[in-house]
Amino acid sequence: MSVSRMERVNSLLRRVIAESMFSIMQGGEVTPGLITVTGVSCGSDLRDATVGISVFGDDALKRKALERLKKAAPRFQAVINREVRLKYTPRLLFKLDNSLEKGDEVLAIISKLEQNEEA
Repeated sequence: MSVSRMERVNSLLRRVIAESMFSIMQGGEVTPGLITVTGVSCGSDLRDATVGISVFGDDALKRKALERLKKAAPRFQAVINREVRLKYTPRLLFKLDNSLEKGDEVLAIISKLEQNEEA
């Protein structure tokens, strides 16, 4: 499978998962607005997909969100099966992605340095 096709499949799965997040994750301790789908990486055989998520909150909230997403994986797979035409519906593995938090830390450091230079 060509790289561009894999990128399109990953992007399509990311969009479908993100759009269905609100309806599937509604009700519970973790509100869907606190969860961001940062990326999807499908295996070359399209049988498995790793979904990167970022959760706004403390570590306890992140653990709860990850557990809830793992339990809801079959519901996400059902939505993918209904909306995306693929030979196989990939099994979803949700993993915490801290890249957004690291980016915020870098921006805070840069902002602090800029303030020190002005002073």
